Amino acid sequence: MFTLTINQRDSRRDGDRVPQLLKDLRHIPARLDFDRSVEDEVQGIVDAGEQAVEAALIALRCGSWFVGIGVGPVNEPLPNQIKDASGHGLIYARRAVDRLRNGKDRVPVAVEGPLADLSGEAEAVLRLLGNIVHGRSPAEWRVLDLLTPGVRGQQKAVAEELGITTQAVSKAVARAQWADEHAARPAAARLLHMILEVR
Repeated sequence: MFTLTINQRDSRRDGDRVPQLLKDLRHIPARLDFDRSVEDEVQGIVDAGEQAVEAALIALRCGSWFVGIGVGPVNEPLPNQIKDASGHGLIYARRAVDRLRNGKDRVPVAVEGPLADLSGEAEAVLRLLGNIVHGRSPAEWRVLDLLTPGVRGQQKAVAEELGITTQAVSKAVARAQWADEHAARPAAARLLHMILEVR
């Protein structure tokens, strides 16, 4: 399993952003739903690396969160609430987020698990993806939020909805490296799964 511990970087300055993050994460299928664990922190447990990658990139988008991913088992049966969960996956996620809080990483995502080399490789790919996601402008996000990966012929409909040209949509998609992001996501997910497989 994959445990995410997502800690707000500066709640004194930014206010409580937990409710918005929970809203943004609610569509991700989880073994144990994302929820506030303490004050300005959210935790959740997912089964698939793809879900962990999706959740991490949602949090990295606004730049307000430290994102720790722990790869490892969680004690079963799972409790009803994340704050009551225990196991190695949660310990690894805590270690990852603590490492971020003590560093000055530009893209604050870390992966911890039983294999340091694979964890480091997964973290490196997630940082590249996070850099792409965090660097997008609000105008680019207005376009991207209306697109569905893998569906052809959407740009005309998006242009009509936003009242802009198809060329403007195409330029925004290219500038935002949307295709590159979605092409690289499976690599990050595969690396996370490899950590589990060789335990």
